[in-house]
Amino acid sequence: MRSPAPLATLLFALICALPAGAQTAGPNPGVTPVRQIDRAEVRVTRVELQPGAVRSVHQHDDVRFHLFIPISGKIELTIGSAKPVEATPGQAYFMQRGTPHGFRNMGSSPAAVMEVFVKGDVTTAQAGANIALHPLQEGLR
Repeated sequence: MRSPAPLATLLFALICALPAGAQTAGPNPGVTPVRQIDRAEVRVTRVELQPGAVRSVHQHDDVRFHLFIPISGKIELTIGSAKPVEATPGQAYFMQRGTPHGFRNMGSSPAAVMEVFVKGDVTTAQAGANIALHPLQEGLR
């Protein structure tokens, strides 16, 4: 009877050969978008940036407008040809469809941003607004 040890040893060697936290390096290393909601009328994405990470200049042609809301960290935001600004956490920045923009984490700790993309037309968005609100949201109407 053959021992399973050689197979286990081979598997262990293969696992050890993989880099720790193996991830595919995308075009923006250290930038991790996490989709929160994706509906016909709206998309919400939380973007986490490691220290020094850069989200290269890009644009969104599939939405009507875009809200960029820093949550934490020291983020520099560039919109169109405007001079880069330090984006204040909690402050919303508005962009129309197709506006070039990019951002980077200038701090020494991770940073996070929420991005809200409004798609379609106002009628579509209003139709989706008829969903029930969470009890805590009732007072926000």
